[in-house]
Amino acid sequence: MISFRTRSCTMHMVLLLSGIVLISPVVKSTENPLFPEFNQPMMFGQLNADAVNQAKEGTIGNARAELAIIYDIPAEERTFDNTLRSLDALQDRLNSVWSTVYLMAYTHPDDAIREACNTANVEFEKFSTAMAMDEKLYQAVKAFSKTKEAGALTGYRKKFLDETLRDFRRNGFGLPAEKRKELKALKDKITEISNLFSKNIRDYQDSLIVNESDVEGLPEDYKKTYVQTDGTYKLDMSYPSYVPFMEYSESDAARKALYLKFTNRAKDSNLDVLDSLLIYRKRMVNVLGYKTYAEYGLETRMAKDPKTVWDFEYDLKDQLLPKAKLDYEELLEAKRSHTGDAEADTIYSWEKSFYNTLLLRTKYNLDPEEVKQYLELDNVLSGLFAITQTLFGVTYSEVGNPSVWNDEVRLFEVFRDGNLIGRFYMDMFPRKNKYSHAACFGLVKGRETGEGYQIPSATMVCNFPKPTEDKPSLLSHDETVTFFHEFGHLLHNILTRSPLGSYAGTNVERDFVEVPSQIMENWAWDYASLKMFARHYQTGEVLPEDLFNRMIAAKNVNSGNNTLQQVYYGVLDMTLHDQFDPEGTVLTTQVVKELQNDLTLFPFVEGSHFHAAFDHLTGYAAGYYGYLWALVYAQDMFSLFETAGIMDKETGKRLGGVFSKGGSVDPMVLVKDFLGREPNQKAFIRSLGLKEEAR
Repeated sequence: MISFRTRSCTMHMVLLLSGIVLISPVVKSTENPLFPEFNQPMMFGQLNADAVNQAKEGTIGNARAELAIIYDIPAEERTFDNTLRSLDALQDRLNSVWSTVYLMAYTHPDDAIREACNTANVEFEKFSTAMAMDEKLYQAVKAFSKTKEAGALTGYRKKFLDETLRDFRRNGFGLPAEKRKELKALKDKITEISNLFSKNIRDYQDSLIVNESDVEGLPEDYKKTYVQTDGTYKLDMSYPSYVPFMEYSESDAARKALYLKFTNRAKDSNLDVLDSLLIYRKRMVNVLGYKTYAEYGLETRMAKDPKTVWDFEYDLKDQLLPKAKLDYEELLEAKRSHTGDAEADTIYSWEKSFYNTLLLRTKYNLDPEEVKQYLELDNVLSGLFAITQTLFGVTYSEVGNPSVWNDEVRLFEVFRDGNLIGRFYMDMFPRKNKYSHAACFGLVKGRETGEGYQIPSATMVCNFPKPTEDKPSLLSHDETVTFFHEFGHLLHNILTRSPLGSYAGTNVERDFVEVPSQIMENWAWDYASLKMFARHYQTGEVLPEDLFNRMIAAKNVNSGNNTLQQVYYGVLDMTLHDQFDPEGTVLTTQVVKELQNDLTLFPFVEGSHFHAAFDHLTGYAAGYYGYLWALVYAQDMFSLFETAGIMDKETGKRLGGVFSKGGSVDPMVLVKDFLGREPNQKAFIRSLGLKEEAR
């Protein structure tokens, strides 16, 4: 669909003869690493800034030539193949290069390459906007829509035509030419601002110097990682640095100092950028006739409209609040016991993780550091492979000496019945200027072509603790859950068998995209699967069942507060895009303060500005609710494994079928077909430890 970014493989020139798409390469793979031969991996090791610039110019130039061919097809000769399938192929070839450039902007260690990729991303986005508002392309699709063939379309073909026409309408067709021109300028401006917001977060560098007394309580391997020659410790803003310190440091003052630094990332640059982004989004949708950006954004999602999302969030808040209050009281008990202050009545944001960890250790006899000893990264990877190979009928093989952008990056190939069906890269450890969260980046999308099925590929980017001289990379259980989560996204990309790139893998409704990732998290919470890989890194002992039982007992400690925090993020996102005037006198920081105080039990910390680095406000605008929305469906679907067995191959095969469809089938149809019934919230509520009577 025009409005959705689909990215795929090589750059080609297209000739259309009697509805058959003939592909001939324009640039040989030896000339530019971003243009590999069909179904071959990219030569990332050969990449340089000039190659990025050449690829950008060549890819956009080729796309223009391909568009001209689609324009010129006589109305009476238009078919689905020579118009819509050719459009899908064009977008796919364009976006394969764009996807790779996008990934490199977030992960490549070379400053010049990252800068070239950032510049190219803006140009690709602008060209994509121009395509979405291309009058000649619209007329070509509209002409096909009036044919007898179009009237008889079914399945993914009809869906693609209907949604392409819908997206043209959402991009201004039906408006006067001057209004469309204004709309394009607004979209281009939004592209520039969004990229700047993300770039400012990636480029931001800060640190906190602390003393030996401030790292009391921290594991020895953590201290070794951040110690300096003068005996002080330099903490950066990466998650492996930030999260353990907030969990274990005995120094309340140091935790507060780090919290303030962390929640002020990109503050000086991004608060004004965010204001501009919200202003231009509002102006854009007003031109289109929508009242708010949320109304515009939700039209293409499962939720359909803002009211549905508001009802979802506040109904969930009401269900969570009793559990959250109990959670909060537990944290207060831990604080009172630890500090000796029987009158303590407030948990501050920089204390939350510390007292949660303390509570696990004392009341629940669970030390997260003890659990980590059983979760060595390579073992977790081996277990994840074994589980998914069994469930989905695939095998994995690591490629030796791959051409990659960093020496730590690994490449794997995926096989089914002896046939290569996909590839994926793993970039697992933090480094300077690298994307600081965990995410799956799609590269090549699967689709049917004249050369056979295009093999999909994707990249999993994480920031797990690096191995030290005397210890391998040991993951917390939370990090293990994250590993399974992102691998779910990876599988969604790799297992696709969509006929069109536009519907391949994660190209689904935004509020469904987290279902495959969130359902996979459950295997990190089952003892039968954990026993397959959770072994002590020194002794090889399997994770003891007693320790697992303590993990389960502690699983929903603070679940009310943690989920309420997700509601807060979703409501903040919706407020900024549905109930906020960005050109008014109220500041975004005031919105953040009021919502945090209203929706969570943890008071807003004056001087903090976490929203300046809340990158979901770019890609997930009016869509953050989708994490919890999708979790409802994920837990409901997982309940079938609870009945059939967590390693049940037949249920796994059916789940793989859901993954393989991508966006070619309505997600609600996929869910209902998998469940064999209407979906419900029962499994979701149960997974949070909530009781029905608390609802």
